Amino acid sequence: MSTSTEPSASGLNALLAEYADLERRLADPAVHTDAAVARSLGRRYAQIGPIVRTSHELTSTREDLATARELAGEDAGFAVEAEELAERVDVLERKLAELLVPRDPRDGDDVVLEVKAGAGGEESALFAGDLLRMYQRYAERRGWKTEVLGGTDSDLGGFKDVTMSVRGRASDGADGVWSRLKYEGGVHRVQRVPVTESQGRIHTSAAGVLVYPEVEEAADVEIDERDLRVDVFRSSGHGGQSVNTTDSAVRITHLPTGVVVSCQNERSQLQNRARAMDVLRFRLQALADEERAAAASADRRSQVRTMDRSERVRTYNYPENRIADHRVNYKAHNLDAVLDGDLDEMVDALIAADRAESLAS
Repeated sequence: MSTSTEPSASGLNALLAEYADLERRLADPAVHTDAAVARSLGRRYAQIGPIVRTSHELTSTREDLATARELAGEDAGFAVEAEELAERVDVLERKLAELLVPRDPRDGDDVVLEVKAGAGGEESALFAGDLLRMYQRYAERRGWKTEVLGGTDSDLGGFKDVTMSVRGRASDGADGVWSRLKYEGGVHRVQRVPVTESQGRIHTSAAGVLVYPEVEEAADVEIDERDLRVDVFRSSGHGGQSVNTTDSAVRITHLPTGVVVSCQNERSQLQNRARAMDVLRFRLQALADEERAAAASADRRSQVRTMDRSERVRTYNYPENRIADHRVNYKAHNLDAVLDGDLDEMVDALIAADRAESLAS
């Protein structure tokens, strides 16, 4: 067995012990009196479950292989079985090595996703609305829950900007919302004939997407109330219709960074402010993470997992029904399906590229 695929015994034993401890704690009814604790333990349990199951299968297969080799001298049929089991051991060793590659510790986190219209006026705002619906449908396919926290409508029914939370299931484990949506950050470009175009000409416009995890504790974030400008306004529905007769919606501007967040879906101004502050903390934590990563490697190449809206990541070409992700040279002629939420094939390609990079390093 090559040393490149041999997992660390001490690290694996630690995970097996942790899994047993989590199993014991989750069986304790007292743990479930605190929903947040139970959810956190359940996520971790689901996260390391595949490692534990693969390890157990590998151990069992190795034992079967040893037995088959012992019996091969008496019965040639066991020699054939031993060859098959040896191949299975190699497969399981590689699988376990891949599972043990350090993952983004926030892969199991929920996310906040922002879509902002860019160049292109009303057409860009309409495209921002299309992207929002695409992510909502993708979430539905995966059993996630979405909530639009706030946004600014455009005159033709699109969005100048919109913020949405996406929350997964405890059973998702490490394959949570962040593990799949973190690749969406960047500039998304659309090529199509706008509804405002009378000559039938194809236009190019863009919308920016920013995704950041809903971290339980924003450890690097300290917010001084003196750095905030808080505006209140009347909540409105899509298209501008008023849905509230009081000024309950809240917009918070963090003056040092220029970050602006808003929330209008809660019943009261106090609740909207609390939710907007949560989103602001998540956003500032994401900025802190980006700055730390940049400082650690100032000349690092642009990575697949970027959250920077300045990078063009994808093109949506309507006339050719083509979707293209420029980071991994992914192309497919199923744009209509993608816009209906069928993102898994493309996301899988991004994940594969990211993991290949991790294994190579």
